[in-house]
Amino acid sequence: MPEIIAYTDGACSGNPGPGGWGVILQAKDGLVLIKERELFGGEKDTTNNRMELIAAISCLESLEKPTKLTLFTDSNYVKGGITEWMKTWKKNEWKTAGKKSVKNVDLWKRLDKARQKHNVTWKWVKGHSGQTENERADELARQGMAPYK
Repeated sequence: MPEIIAYTDGACSGNPGPGGWGVILQAKDGLVLIKERELFGGEKDTTNNRMELIAAISCLESLEKPTKLTLFTDSNYVKGGITEWMKTWKKNEWKTAGKKSVKNVDLWKRLDKARQKHNVTWKWVKGHSGQTENERADELARQGMAPYK
């Protein structure tokens, strides 16, 4: 069975402002790349955090059947939210520890639903550090943003 790896990224020009998201999905057998797919899109008026979330959501929603995958993001917001904070947010009816509404709750709920049918290992990668696939995901995010600038 091939290993599925995803790299996601979001970008925004101004915050808020025009934004884009990008995804690279790879199926590998060891070091051999079997298949690769790229996804991207954008919005006219958004934030960087929303684009980071939409990248991860779009990745997971694009998978037609339950999949075991490793998802790399350069967003501490996405990784922290999904692996650490979400359980408490849900328990507190989508409120933060300070009793404020969770920002981007619409997307957090969508991400929570999208991940349910998959076995996802969430990994953080330092952005703009030369990691090839992360850099390509960033380029796709900028491509998705381009029509809205």
